[in-house]
Formats: sequence, structure tokens, C-alpha cells
Amino acid sequence: MNIEEIIISQRAFFSTNQTKDVNFRLKQLKKIKKLLKDNEDLIYKAIYDDFRKSKFETYLSELSLVYHEINTLIKNLKKWSKPKSVYTGLTNFPAKSYIIPEPLGNTLVIGAWNYPYQLSLMPAITALAAGNTVILKPSELPKNSSKAMAKIINENFNSNYFCVIEGGINETTQLLEHRFDKIFFTGSTNVGKIIYQAAAKHLAPVTLELGGKSPTFVLADANLKMTAKRMVWAKFLNAGQTCVAPDYVLVEKSIEKEFLDVLKNEIEKQYSQENQDNYLQIINTKNFERLNNLIDTTKVFCGGKSNKEERYISPTILQNVSFNDPIMQDEIFGPILPVIPFSELDTAITMVKGKPKPLSCYIYSKNRKKIKKILNEISFGGGAINDSVMHLTNSNLPFGGVGLSGVGNYHGKDGFSTFSHYKSILDKPFWLEFNLKYAPYTKLKMKIMSWLIE
Repeated sequence: MNIEEIIISQRAFFSTNQTKDVNFRLKQLKKIKKLLKDNEDLIYKAIYDDFRKSKFETYLSELSLVYHEINTLIKNLKKWSKPKSVYTGLTNFPAKSYIIPEPLGNTLVIGAWNYPYQLSLMPAITALAAGNTVILKPSELPKNSSKAMAKIINENFNSNYFCVIEGGINETTQLLEHRFDKIFFTGSTNVGKIIYQAAAKHLAPVTLELGGKSPTFVLADANLKMTAKRMVWAKFLNAGQTCVAPDYVLVEKSIEKEFLDVLKNEIEKQYSQENQDNYLQIINTKNFERLNNLIDTTKVFCGGKSNKEERYISPTILQNVSFNDPIMQDEIFGPILPVIPFSELDTAITMVKGKPKPLSCYIYSKNRKKIKKILNEISFGGGAINDSVMHLTNSNLPFGGVGLSGVGNYHGKDGFSTFSHYKSILDKPFWLEFNLKYAPYTKLKMKIMSWLIE
């Protein structure tokens, strides 16, 4: 079956209204979870072959989040799917008003390569929970992970409901030629612009989960040992190939040397020779060369080692970096962390605001006044205080960017809302009707109406 036939069949199936049945949706969510559990060995092997990603890290950063999202959806789906009553007001007395959540229809989810399971399955599963049909297009770069998802889904679901289409730019281009009721894309800002343009031709609503240079502020009063521990884990998780990873650090100059030393010690602790199984490869040679070229050897404080054959770049800290350096021009998306000292917080904030709005921002400090200042003055998608990355594990927090770092949110209830339309209804009986809005118009009627409305 080709792409056009699959899209036509999904439209036909959605028109049967089967996906609007909440019990049907719950059954599919439970089925997906069981399939993932039953195929974990395949899932672990595939991603190891793509990244050398361990079972522990795959569960931690991929499957556990997917399972948690499924459980959250199962627990709340009936409540979220119910009509919600809202206040009507005197103007429409004695009517009642309510909002009905309904699925958008046929959806396209385009996943990212860096977390191939999490960033493909979570939005796809959420779309299904909201009552839509789904075509999932995983990234072609982690080819084994893509094949694993295609096997699990396509062998167990009818393509008119849930289908994986593998491939690269050609297949994505073919998909975008068709009209969808919703497109969800995770990836780079440049590709996000292409997706947005294609969707605009059909006036299709789009959610874009993109990226950007996410800053981290380390103020002089921070607990440096805990700061380093949390930051090193967050930055070098997935070998830095994480959209919400700390992209660069702004540290108060008075603690710069101590902070760099603590960072180096923490890297040696977390990524010692004995812990090499916990560290991933760069996805491909192209990205390896891009990252390797960003390492200015004159500014390496620690790390800086690489092996092209193994696609390996060691956890690397750069010092004496300025905002004009090549590494500060685009999102790094790899295991290189530039450290920039500052003396005045206002100056540091101004420099961050001079760049596109980032996906995340992190602040390490005990000073609530300065924390509030940073939060109020810098626009970003989401973040954390005295931690990094972990905000995305809370399904009660909407996840998404702002400006060039993204459009729209998902996770938990926000994900359900992203794939739903909220239909507004005014429900009025026949037994009473005031004549205020009907001719003839009088000054008295206008006075009464202004009292009711205003």
C-alpha cells in the first residue's frame, strides 16, 4: 500500500467514528504498552546498534517516559474526554454552555533521531489517545530503531488506523504533499520551517518541537558540587544529543576556576574508563565531523578527545569562550560545553536575550531575587532551578518551545489538548426568550443590554 492509499484509508476509517469511542482508545493504549513490553529485547538491541546505547539509559531516557505517558493517558482519558460545563452569563439565560473535546482527524507525526523511541512514540500515542488516526514517520538516521518501531506497529495495527512509514527526505516530502488535520514535528529549526511552509498550503495546524541554544546560569551562591553533578549528567546524557541539554554555561567570574575544577572532577567520576558503556556514539560521521570542527583546541579545559572510526567525542569543557566564537552561533547538540564567565548579571541576561528564544533555561542559585529576575526577563520554553533536563519528566508541565525553539506543547493533558479540537456549545431551551435583541430598538433596551453585558 502506498502513501496516498494509506492516507485515504485513514480518512475513511476516521469517518466511521470508531476512534471517538473512549473505550476503543483505552484498549489501543493498553495494547501498545503490552507490545512494547513484549518487544523490549528488540527495542534495546536496535538502539544499541544505532548508538551503543545501554539498556539502562534506553529505559531511563526513552521507555520509562513512554510508559509513564501511556499510564497517564489511561488514568485520565475518560475525564479529559468529557464535555466541560462553563459559565453562561445572564445574556443567554436560561441556556447552558459547555465545551466538547473532539479528535482533529488524520495526523502525521514526524519523529527525531536523537531519542528515536521517545520522540516518535509519545506524540503518536497521545494523538491516538485523543481519538485520531496516526501516520508515524520516524527519523531514518537510527535505522535499526526505525525498523523496530515499524515491525512492532505495522505487524499489529491496521494501516488505516496506526501506521509507520519509513524512509528519508523523499518519503517525508511525499507525505507533506497531502492534507492532514494535524502535523507534529520534532527536529531542527531549519527543517521545522520547511514543515510549516508545507502545512500552510493546506492550512493544517502544526506543533513544532525544535531546539536552540539553551543557557545555564551558575551564580556565586550555588552548591557547586551538586550543580556539577546534575549538569554533567544532563549535558552528556545521550552524548549531548538532547534538545533540552545545557548548551552553554554562564558562570559568575568569582567562582569560574572552582566551578571548572568541580566540573572536570565530576566528568571523571561519571565517565571514567570503567563507565564507558554508559556513553553513546555520535549518530553519524557527518555530525561527528561537525562537532569535532567546533572544538577549539586552544580553549579545551578538559576532554577534547575524538575517534572518527568509533564516532566518539569525549565529554569536553571549553573555557575562555565568547559569544562571538563559532561554537556560540548554533545549537551544539553534542558533548561540548562552553563556559562563559560574567561579572554583571544584567550583562549576561542581555547577551542571552540577543539570541533566539531558547527551548530551555537553567538557573543554579539560592538567591530567589536573582532567580526571579532571570525568569522574568528571559523568554524560553521551559526549564528548571537547580537542575537540568528533568522538567520534561513531569507530565503536568507542558513541554514545548517559543519563537524559533518551537510552536505548541505536549505531555500529559497538554498533549491531549494539542491533538484535540474543543467544540464550543451554547444549549438553549425553547420555553423562554427575551425580546431585548429584537426590533424595535429602544433606549431602554440598550440600557438593559449594557447592564447585562458589561
